[in-house]
Amino acid sequence: MGAETIFALSSAAGRAGIAVVRVSGPDSEQAILALTLRPRPEPRRASLRDLYLPASSQGGGGHDPAETAGKQGRKIDSALVLWFPGPDSATGEDVAEFHVHGGRAIVDAVLEALGDVAGLRPADRGEFTRRAVENGKLDLTQAEGLADLIDAETDTQRRQALDQYGGALRELCEDWRARLIRLAAWAEAAIDFSDEELDADLAARTTEGIRGLLGEIRARLADGRRGEITRDGFQLTVIGPPNAGKSSLLNALARREVAIVSETPGTTRDVVEVRLDIGGYLVIAADTAGLREAGEAIEAEGMRRALARAESADLVLLLLDGTADDPYAGVPANSVRDALVVWNKRDLPWPAAREGLTISVATGEGMDRLFATLEAEVRARLQSRSGEAVAVTRARHRRALEEAADSLARALEQQEAELAAEDLRLALRAIGRITGRVDIEELLDVVFRDFCIGK
Repeated sequence: MGAETIFALSSAAGRAGIAVVRVSGPDSEQAILALTLRPRPEPRRASLRDLYLPASSQGGGGHDPAETAGKQGRKIDSALVLWFPGPDSATGEDVAEFHVHGGRAIVDAVLEALGDVAGLRPADRGEFTRRAVENGKLDLTQAEGLADLIDAETDTQRRQALDQYGGALRELCEDWRARLIRLAAWAEAAIDFSDEELDADLAARTTEGIRGLLGEIRARLADGRRGEITRDGFQLTVIGPPNAGKSSLLNALARREVAIVSETPGTTRDVVEVRLDIGGYLVIAADTAGLREAGEAIEAEGMRRALARAESADLVLLLLDGTADDPYAGVPANSVRDALVVWNKRDLPWPAAREGLTISVATGEGMDRLFATLEAEVRARLQSRSGEAVAVTRARHRRALEEAADSLARALEQQEAELAAEDLRLALRAIGRITGRVDIEELLDVVFRDFCIGK
């Protein structure tokens, strides 16, 4: 149990029909008594109670309710009060919840009242979830999944976060971890108990197991960063010459005015972003400065940023003016490579035929086809392959898996058994860091259980 009891607004800030204020820690029961002047309700059963400001700055802690009734402060609200005794609670500690009306004044008064209860303090950012992890209610991947679920903007993000919160990545890592423990135990047994009667093919089975595990981890890493991009957003950068219609296209994609549109060339000097939902995926589309021979320093810096953004983008959309005699003027040749080329202004006369996707941002012609093309491009990059249900969603997961893969590859190449065993231990630690479980002592349990040494 934590030494301190914390409280915070657990629902979204601002006006709402209902707001939830949560308290977690050993003095949670005292918080109920101080604000309701009545003992806690039955566990996990909502009880309608009146809430009051504590009778004194010390919160009335330890007072008999009958004695306190005549000294009670002003009524705050009528609320549903719930009691969740630990360890069967969200944090693993005693938890109290106050479901109050969601007006700002009411929420502020409840928080102020809890702050006057002895032993309570406001929670730090993420402290409820941290306590849940520390008390074994969640592992690190589930805690991260919960954060992603709260932040999800699209259906695909929601489904990915829900899978992780439900333990999909944890189960995969636990499977790898259990197999690594067994492999490491076999390696340790071959070293420490070489004079004992062990399976003749132990070394071959260990090598085969390492190869199989290494192949699975490398296959997971070769996913094109699908999970991270789904979580953080697919980066789409729009580039092209001035007045090709880039800002107008961004506004059309967003279906609102997010970029300034002007007949004057070079209006856009910096990168302008908009977050889009395309086919259930979060796409971060960026309008950039027009590409041409720069006349002054600010415009040159804008073009430098445009090209840098295109370099790091998941997809570059090169928008060209179909009415121009030299539509590629000022566009670096390397920017055209692998870009989705789109020709704008199809409602006007063109000096020559144009091959590829043609649109008119002004009239909307071809925009449905463009949306469908963008959705297909995003899906081709981010849609999970058959049988790949678990995504690597964060850079720290990828770093840990890369470290584990490197350690397993070294273990296969080691000539000394002791060095191979150490590499297996390093791989085990790397996998354990993903979920927060690192316990090398489990190796000993497997050694003696599987080989019955010392009976």
